Amino acid sequence: MKEKFNLHSLYQPQGDQPSAIQALVSGVREKHKYQTLLGVTGSGKTFTVANVIAQLQLPTLVIAPNKTLAAQLYAEFRDFFPENKVEYFVSYYDYYQPEAYVPGKDLYIEKDADINEEIERMRQSTVRSLIERRDVLVVASVSCIYGWQEPEDYLKNRAKVEKNQKIKKTVLLKQLISLQYERNDIDFKQGCIRVRGSTMDIFPAEAEEEAVRLLFFGDEVEKISIFNPLSGKTIRVIDQYVFFQAKPFVTNEKRLLKVLPEIRREMEERVQWFKSRHRWVEADRLEQRTLYDMELLETMGTCPGIENYSRHLAGRKEGSTPSTIIDFFPSNSLFVVDESHISLPQIKGMHKGDQHRKQNLVDFGFRLPSALDNRPLHWEEFEKKIPRAIFVSATPASLELELSKGRCIEQIIRPTGLVDPQLEVKPTKNQIGDLVDEILDRKKKKESVLITTLTKRMAEDLSYFLLEQGIRAKYLHSDIDTIERVQLLQSLRRGDYDCLVGINLLREGLDLPEVSLVAIMDADKEGFLRSHVSLIQTIGRAARNIKGKVILFADQITPSMDKAINETLRRREKQLKYNQENHIHAESIQKAVKRILDTEEKPEKDAMLPMGADYAEQAEQWSLMIREMEEQMHEKASVLDFEEAAKLRDRIKGIKKQWEENQGIREAFTYDRSSITEKRCGKGKERTGKKRSGS
Repeated sequence: MKEKFNLHSLYQPQGDQPSAIQALVSGVREKHKYQTLLGVTGSGKTFTVANVIAQLQLPTLVIAPNKTLAAQLYAEFRDFFPENKVEYFVSYYDYYQPEAYVPGKDLYIEKDADINEEIERMRQSTVRSLIERRDVLVVASVSCIYGWQEPEDYLKNRAKVEKNQKIKKTVLLKQLISLQYERNDIDFKQGCIRVRGSTMDIFPAEAEEEAVRLLFFGDEVEKISIFNPLSGKTIRVIDQYVFFQAKPFVTNEKRLLKVLPEIRREMEERVQWFKSRHRWVEADRLEQRTLYDMELLETMGTCPGIENYSRHLAGRKEGSTPSTIIDFFPSNSLFVVDESHISLPQIKGMHKGDQHRKQNLVDFGFRLPSALDNRPLHWEEFEKKIPRAIFVSATPASLELELSKGRCIEQIIRPTGLVDPQLEVKPTKNQIGDLVDEILDRKKKKESVLITTLTKRMAEDLSYFLLEQGIRAKYLHSDIDTIERVQLLQSLRRGDYDCLVGINLLREGLDLPEVSLVAIMDADKEGFLRSHVSLIQTIGRAARNIKGKVILFADQITPSMDKAINETLRRREKQLKYNQENHIHAESIQKAVKRILDTEEKPEKDAMLPMGADYAEQAEQWSLMIREMEEQMHEKASVLDFEEAAKLRDRIKGIKKQWEENQGIREAFTYDRSSITEKRCGKGKERTGKKRSGS
């Protein structure tokens, strides 16, 4: 097992990188709590941070503002440290609708979530790595400040199995089930146990392609081996293995005997509080919901929304600081906040938003007051948990500069000799026609384009409009799930698309060397999306290509535009001067297109049918497939096999969604310009005069 970070790279630090690395390392050793690295886009900030980690040899948490950037950083650090544990810790929801209550409309919204099992596995893998090793680098989104189970509980909730150990299979099975493992002899997957005669197979919740096989001789563990769950082939034989809990917030029977009376006591006090104010509905509602959860906890060891009882389960006092993944790091760890001008405000604001939503649930009897303690950290708590931090941004805000007390290290010179892109301001008149010409010119040269708009609707409309012009375009916004976003960015790099149209996701941190043009629509609309920080970040997306160019479509120069343009020109002048003095000839970044997440190239269970010429025949095939699956679903439900029925229902939804997307693509290529404009924009040219055609 490797216990030291070993950096692998074909390159040595160049440009401003050596001085930045030395300054940051010295700052940590001199016990500066906060430092800021002002690194322009394409200057190799990730490589600089990797060198700092390799020199300091400290467990590290890198916090990114969203899942897309976290995935990209995860891929880069995994390449830099292939011998060490690089983990990915983001929210495991592809779709998440939190529980909420709107008093004005008397509307209760039940929690609804679509959990990504692969990301859930990676979260569990992160926890295991932090418990067992020191050479761990975790890339996380800002959701890492949400409450998580206590580290002590993870250490208690485990089952250790050793060779020649005397233990009955039934006893071990009971231990694993108490850790929320499930017995399933048919569908063997993460978090499942399979028993066949004297053999017990366990698929650890955090494992990807390795499961554990225990061979018993009577009541003795005769052999422990790691095997491939797909092929069944033995990979290696081991002497012991430790199984950690399969799901978060697992509690043992002894703890439950103590916790349940505490929950009941709180419920009775709160119910009495409602009754004393003649709020009978709230009192009855809270009592029924809480008793139901308690019954599930007593019989199953868990319940929906178990995190709302986390204060009781962890034995914490009211208002105390919740545990997070940060608590699994040693006290001397290093923390890096990427794109800090976005991440830090998110961290500061998450607590108040969460409390406002939950307060309504508590006030109207949907949750106990202790649910308020299942929350993200507030800013003061976050600061206390962070022993030292490096803020990384091309546009650091006043907050991180103030925290760093002026210790800001600049990294403006790029090792490749690339300079900031050329800027051009164009009027909005005929902007769509100009844009199409620019994209077609780049398409001939096999270069890519990014377009940023102000709204989701405009992003979608523009991408469909470009499709009918023969441009392979795709929109990218927050409605696209995590894995698909990563796939789209990879597809753009591979040349599957000519351009991506987005809103706020085509900004910080995206590493796309193939992009030679960035178009900013409505650049003169002052606001968050067109502030000087946002503009500088967007401009930076074209800085990795020697032909990089940015077009700002605007009818006036706003203060934000003026500030962004002047800063870009300042950096460009400094970079050109450095290149001239050192006889450096700029060249575009050459970067192989690699998989970012291990999940992104796995085939779907239900592959999309090809878009054949015979549309009617294809529609009939899809319809027949759906009818057959619906019949199977009803058959399963009739014999009370609701689990399989639910799986079939979800697959049917997925197929219907694929069909709708398939139809949309077909229509985009089939309909003429006027019909698709009318379909998506109501009144065609009248509606799109300024926004689309610019005529």
